[in-house]
Amino acid sequence: MEMKTITIKLPESVGLSDRDATIYLVSRLFEIGILSLSQASEVVGMSKRDFISILKDYGVSIFNYSPEDLEKDLQNVRNHYR
Repeated sequence: MEMKTITIKLPESVGLSDRDATIYLVSRLFEIGILSLSQASEVVGMSKRDFISILKDYGVSIFNYSPEDLEKDLQNVRNHYR
């Protein structure tokens, strides 16, 4: 995957390390669907398993299911087994 480097200036008072800031940004891009799990884990230099395990620390769920999507899937299962 071709990578692009960006520079973001944050106030020192934010108190984030470069790594934490990168993981935070990448986790959000993963959460909203801009990056796949493979892309996100590659950007932060982790295995997929390790990236998944830290997502909760950044407030991100690996399950990007809305309640509506879950209800539709449950209804499909119910209809299938009737």
